Amino acid sequence: MGNWMNKEPPPPVVLVPPLFDFPPLAARTRMLESSYNLLFGKLALKCLFDDYFEEARHFNTLIMLKPIDDPHVDLIATVSGPLDHKPEEKVAGNAQFRWQSDVDDPHTFMDLFVSNSEPILQMRSCAYYPRLGVGAFGILPLLLKKRVSSEDYGVMGLRFGSTNLSFGATLMPFALKDELPKNAWLVSKIGRLTVGVQYDPQYGGKEGAKYKNLMNWSCAIGYGVGSGSPLSPSFNFGLELDKCSQFIASFYQHVVVQRRVKNPLEENEIVGITNYIDFGFQLQTRIDDSKTSNNIPESSFQVAASWQANKNFLLKGKVGPLSSSLALAFKSWWKPSFTFSISATRDNTVGQTGYGFGLRIENLREASYQRADPNFVMLTPTKEHLAEGIVWKIGKRPMLESDVNAGNFDGLPRELRPLTKIL
Repeated sequence: MGNWMNKEPPPPVVLVPPLFDFPPLAARTRMLESSYNLLFGKLALKCLFDDYFEEARHFNTLIMLKPIDDPHVDLIATVSGPLDHKPEEKVAGNAQFRWQSDVDDPHTFMDLFVSNSEPILQMRSCAYYPRLGVGAFGILPLLLKKRVSSEDYGVMGLRFGSTNLSFGATLMPFALKDELPKNAWLVSKIGRLTVGVQYDPQYGGKEGAKYKNLMNWSCAIGYGVGSGSPLSPSFNFGLELDKCSQFIASFYQHVVVQRRVKNPLEENEIVGITNYIDFGFQLQTRIDDSKTSNNIPESSFQVAASWQANKNFLLKGKVGPLSSSLALAFKSWWKPSFTFSISATRDNTVGQTGYGFGLRIENLREASYQRADPNFVMLTPTKEHLAEGIVWKIGKRPMLESDVNAGNFDGLPRELRPLTKIL
């Protein structure tokens, strides 16, 4: 009886909810992309500016499922279209069946893509050898209504990736002599600095002229702080000269904050919750003669921010000179999980507001409430794991401390570890 009366209360617990979409789906196919197009905060900015902002007066349905018996395969299908029937707009539907060699390594895979628009049937494949850092990939359109360019007959590529260096090139096997390569890139990371250059020939018709045309070259430099894990803050600032015609300045910041919470539906020992706040800005300014690029606006900018209050609610907003948007998403972590989103877009040019709706069904990524280390504890949705050794102090010191900031990610689930290699 005495032991029961003197039983110590459970330690305080701070909830660490999983991010809505981490790792991003684009990371699964990054081996098919130039590293130049994914680094310098570009992938994070794309997710911040695009995800859950549905087109006004349109709907979008995304289904991402994998069988229980065979985790090496999965299926992603999307259906999107206008909310009101318009003869000039049709409902777009496509599906992608994927086979992945290693469940935990998405870099060696093959997928088949089918759609009711071009390309009708397409196959993509990639093989990557982590020990050597070498990879090869290919994109082959199998069914097209009409093959116009050399790219319609297929694209192949080779790449090398390590922690501090990435380079590669893509080519078209059936290309003409002056169409090689399709593009090439070189990216290097030196401490917190990342520099890169990319060759993407689109101008200059004669052989050898494309290499001399500065319009076919892009270069960028970026400064990044943080591990890249969603559980630790990060900051990225980038400057890019795109095809010698546009100057792009951008920055992205991911903030992990903890706030005290008093929820009558939770246990008494749950005293706080972790929130994720993202903020991004991008400015594009044309620097060449307006007569040579009338299709490029003189300058534009956009600002976006998102706040994930808990594992269920996400609020996002973005502002630009032509339009402003606000999005609210609700996610249930069932198996499979359901995410419903609604977005409102204000067209500043005509003064009208339109609404878009989205629905996602997924079991590709699991909810990551798990224990990380004695000072950084993550709970399962059923609250089965309690915290031990929580550091709880009021003041400037955070409620919850972890060696994640020191770069120790061994105790984290694989999907929450940073993408350390710039592949």
